[in-house]
Amino acid sequence: MAEPVGIEDVNVYAGRACVDVRALFEAGGLDQTRFANLMMARRSVNLPCEDQVTNAVNAAKPLVDALGPDRRDSIELVVVATESGLDFGKPLSTYVHQQLGLGPACRSFEVKHACYGGTAALQTAAAMVAASPVPDARALVVATDIASPSSGGTYWEPSEGAGAVALLVGRDPAVLRLDVGANGYHTREVMDTLRPRPDFDVVNSDLSLLAYLNCLEQSFAGYRRRVSGADIVDTFDHLVFHVPFAGMVKGAHRTLLRRVKGWGRAAIDADFERRMASSLTYTTQVGNMYSGSLYLALCSLIDHGDFRTARRVGMFSYGSGCGSEFYSGVVSERAPGRLAARPIALALAERRELDVAEFRALDRFLGDRAFGVRDAVIDTTPYQSVVDSHFAGRGLLLLDRVEDFHRVYRWS
Repeated sequence: MAEPVGIEDVNVYAGRACVDVRALFEAGGLDQTRFANLMMARRSVNLPCEDQVTNAVNAAKPLVDALGPDRRDSIELVVVATESGLDFGKPLSTYVHQQLGLGPACRSFEVKHACYGGTAALQTAAAMVAASPVPDARALVVATDIASPSSGGTYWEPSEGAGAVALLVGRDPAVLRLDVGANGYHTREVMDTLRPRPDFDVVNSDLSLLAYLNCLEQSFAGYRRRVSGADIVDTFDHLVFHVPFAGMVKGAHRTLLRRVKGWGRAAIDADFERRMASSLTYTTQVGNMYSGSLYLALCSLIDHGDFRTARRVGMFSYGSGCGSEFYSGVVSERAPGRLAARPIALALAERRELDVAEFRALDRFLGDRAFGVRDAVIDTTPYQSVVDSHFAGRGLLLLDRVEDFHRVYRWS
């Protein structure tokens, strides 16, 4: 029997600021009849002195610190998943590794496949840990992204989030023990959403929805081929899906159960409330975290569900372009305690809420942190009040400057 492997610990960094989603709808003159389907209240916002690296480090540092100096060197892999990288060659993982003070005997790389990247990183890390001859070998996986500056005034702007989810992977999976070999995959080429330039998103919402639904059905069919007798209802105590926005997950669950089980609306709605609704609580306050979205949803499920006993969870990961995976694992009864050590709900409640004018005012400073910037000094004066109230003295990493393309960071 294979040794257990999976997520030992987890932490979320969802920024220190947010904006009201309905206010964005109103300010943008967007159709209010579409607001309810979004199922969102707020979205997280990164300040111009934050980037993909600061998000990643601020999520991962509590996990590394909790290991203590005697176990820090057990991390023999750092893999960063992102769809908003900062260089065509140099990976984000090198910055993350350095800022966390990890040892040099360590693999380090970056992976990309839109929102599927976090799962690609997790599965790769789990396989490497399982293959390691070192009994206490661990991997640090961080899924980190920032929103594109090109979405202002569009219908997808209110759903965009910011931040990172850090996963410590090892052989003592107190959060999620992976069901090794229980995976279904589906991939094909499709131009649903993409970032052809660092400052520009292309979004075909209808095509993306159809690709997501097709991948969910096909990847679960692949799971059933691998796992004899698997049933979308009976096999899993809970379901967790990638969350572009909460309303899309609710619709995907409804479509899948109609096709696979032939159920009617009332039964489907009851199943959604019982097995899925609690996974969406944090997303309604954060927005789409892209490569980290699925794992923010997993944290929400653990914090808002009943895990006094271990429960099996079915997980669906989707990335535009496109690739997908349906896999499963067992959430341990120890998981709520791990999450309680770093309360996500409290961190979300502590964010500084920006009004729309303050949020829009940040746009003209975002270029200093962008991909390809050669030299820049990050001037926080225009939003200093937020830095003083929500960063100063809290030991969070901030972008300080860029010197000949090299990013230099400081601790608050």
